[in-house]
Amino acid sequence: MFKIKGYYKEKYFNTRRAIVVVGSFIILLLIGAVYVGLTSSRQMKEIICEDFNQQQLVLARYAASSMEHSLDYIQRELSLLNLSPSIQYLEKVSWARRMNITLSGVKEEGVFEIRFIDRSGKTAHIVDNRGASLVIRGDFSNADYFKWALNKENKDRIYCCEIKGSSPQYPDKLIMLLATPTYEESVDEAHPVPTGRLSGVLTFAVDITYLVRQATQEIIMGKTGYAWVIDKRGLFLYHPQKAFIGEDAFKIREMKKPKISFAKINMIQKERMLKGKEGTGNYISGWHLGIEAEMEKLIAYSPVYHQGDWSWSVAVASPMSEVEGIIHSVYVRQFYIQGTIILVIILGCMYVIGFERRWTNALEEEVKEKTKNLAEFLEELKKSEEKYKTLVESAQDLIFTIDKNGKFLSLNRCSANFFKDSPDNLTGKNIYDLFDEESAKLQMGFVEQVFKTGNNINVKYPVKAGNRDYWFTSNFVPLKDESGKVYASLGISRDITERRKLEEEQIYNTEKLASLGKLTAGVVHELNQPIAVILGFTDILLEKIESSTKNHEILETIERQAQNCKKIIESILDFARYPDKTEYSSNINESLERVLSVVENILVTEKITLEKNIAKDLPKVRGDSGHLQQVFMNLITNAVAVMQGGGALTVSTRLNSSGSKVKVVFKDTGHGIKREYRDKIFDAFFTTKKRGKGTGLGLSVSYGIVSKYGGDIKFETVAEEEDREKMGTTFIVALPVVPSGE
Repeated sequence: MFKIKGYYKEKYFNTRRAIVVVGSFIILLLIGAVYVGLTSSRQMKEIICEDFNQQQLVLARYAASSMEHSLDYIQRELSLLNLSPSIQYLEKVSWARRMNITLSGVKEEGVFEIRFIDRSGKTAHIVDNRGASLVIRGDFSNADYFKWALNKENKDRIYCCEIKGSSPQYPDKLIMLLATPTYEESVDEAHPVPTGRLSGVLTFAVDITYLVRQATQEIIMGKTGYAWVIDKRGLFLYHPQKAFIGEDAFKIREMKKPKISFAKINMIQKERMLKGKEGTGNYISGWHLGIEAEMEKLIAYSPVYHQGDWSWSVAVASPMSEVEGIIHSVYVRQFYIQGTIILVIILGCMYVIGFERRWTNALEEEVKEKTKNLAEFLEELKKSEEKYKTLVESAQDLIFTIDKNGKFLSLNRCSANFFKDSPDNLTGKNIYDLFDEESAKLQMGFVEQVFKTGNNINVKYPVKAGNRDYWFTSNFVPLKDESGKVYASLGISRDITERRKLEEEQIYNTEKLASLGKLTAGVVHELNQPIAVILGFTDILLEKIESSTKNHEILETIERQAQNCKKIIESILDFARYPDKTEYSSNINESLERVLSVVENILVTEKITLEKNIAKDLPKVRGDSGHLQQVFMNLITNAVAVMQGGGALTVSTRLNSSGSKVKVVFKDTGHGIKREYRDKIFDAFFTTKKRGKGTGLGLSVSYGIVSKYGGDIKFETVAEEEDREKMGTTFIVALPVVPSGE
């Protein structure tokens, strides 16, 4: 009996001891779970804030890069305009037109005025974004940029004036002036020998508020995050609150909310942003958009480089409340997860004695499942790596990594093909082994700058490798370790040699065509005077000679032919003259007849018969009359060129079946277009004519003009080698009809 009691007593105490142990274990487990939850919550908040700030930093970098590209583009256009003879010699006929052409290309970047001040500093020639051109007198010689330009050491350099606030002339604008000295160095027909002397100073006035706003106003981080920009002096160049623009960032905040301490944001601006550094942080603010209350904000900032030096700083800021919303949802999920885990642990402890084996088996199955999932994840990771490797290896750009000493750490297949070697042989070589010394030194400068600043660099430059010259456009990106230290630079380079040659050739051909057109207009204008003399003396002789004589008949023939010459010259001048205004609708038959009157004598000279099938009462079409005449002249000129020795040209107009378009058809009996050329005839500068006989711009320009007005150009052709009897080409120009209500 005592043995039985002792057995149950011992069993009771054992059970009680087990309950106490299990209860103590559960309490400790709950305390540990709460501690881990609090710790992980803090870590999770830090991680989410850092991730959010990194996303803001990406936006700040993007805005900074956009502004850098805009500033580089403006400087490049200033340098190109400075090379124009119209500006260097201040040609009366063309200086305003040349400035307006450049202004139309850069006004979207914020340039609103171009000004040329002569070397005396007393006269300024100006064009603005309204298209107006004027000449003003005054004393500009005391300006800092003018004194700077007089120094010969500053030739081919660009002066960047300090940004100035709004003025009565330009309210609500922060203005930056770019200036460069202009020397008489270009050559044209009027100035075959350049003097090389200082001509004056060329300036661009840039609306910095507009330029910066274009790059930042669309930036929205989260739901309400926005961007703002300050310069080296700490002045706001852009802020969603217009009252802040042009104001001192250290003072305007305290003026608006004097009770709030802005020490943190002032420290970030002074110690980081105003020293051209990049980073993230947080600070206390008193407002955000339409809400005015003390709040914590997250900020990311990135510098803007101009002329190789830090100029401005872009910041993207968002209230901490946006991140807290994300954190709150994570906290809720974590609470349910922890509660579920604790409940499972309690139930597991309650059933651990009776169901230990079953729990162990279930655990083993779960481990197997997790192992299987891990294996699947590793397989997906392996596939992802292979996909990335294939993408890099199949890229058409040179992709490589290089250390700070210039040693290549890796190269893709395109890089190896460029150097005509294998990636294994090239890895480990120095950049000086693959490029000539000057090219290698230039690229090492970019690499060193990446290691020094930790910023991306996008450059275009010439290189020499294997005794050949190339042009590269490259992006050097810093690769950083966990501590943020740059350990290598990723280079992505593209060979743009052929594109560079094409751009140079296009500029040369365009300038040559402009000179040829100017020369032709001048020659035609000069022919007017001798023809007028011929007509005048002929008229005098006709009055003195009796009308019934043979000499009178001869003089009438001379007068008639001279009148024909005069009509031809007037038609050519009308065709070449730039219209006073752009028309939006034209009479197609009148435009066509005007062109035919110019070329009619040329067709007779070339033994080409002209057949006209002109439909009457055609509706007006969309398009400027001068532009359409240019299209018709190009097509007729091409037809004459392919009918050497004579032929037939048929020109007709008609309305299409639906009545929505008017078609103009040019049919020749030339040798047709070969199959290998048919896909290229509308490409710029493509021509089958001999060198010096054509530029390859006629059909390209014509296609662009017709497309601009909603029309199209098609052609049908039979080449000589396909069918000699039916050979020839037909071009069909279709232009939309102007609705009767317009």
